[in-house]
Amino acid sequence: MSGVPDPTAAVEQAQDTPYARLGGDAAVRALVDRFYDLMDLEPGYARLRSVHGNELAAARDKLYWFLSGWLGGPNHYIERFGHPRLRQRHLPFTIGSVERDQWLQCMNQAMVEEGVDEALRLRLVQSFFQTADWMRNRDG
Repeated sequence: MSGVPDPTAAVEQAQDTPYARLGGDAAVRALVDRFYDLMDLEPGYARLRSVHGNELAAARDKLYWFLSGWLGGPNHYIERFGHPRLRQRHLPFTIGSVERDQWLQCMNQAMVEEGVDEALRLRLVQSFFQTADWMRNRDG
């Protein structure tokens, strides 16, 4: 063993990230855009939509930047804003079980509609649930 990094191993590892498995930058952007389009259009996501205010452009960008890094791609969010501090940044917003569940349902619907691989979608649903549940800041 020479101690020299194996560039092939690094490439294989980068290709095995959820970011790469989704299809990279364009796929993450499409997923985020579909998520916000659904939130804006579907009455079943009304409580979630009301938390976001009138304009969704900034929220779209921030989720895209965050998910890119969280999924194993470029750390766009951290480069712009530093550590995500998700819970702290979401404290001004009312997030209960209803908002959590609508977020999860909306993201799941977006993943299905964007054709995310079933095994990856199920893995992400679990991870999203853990994060979304941790974000709750009120009962109900």
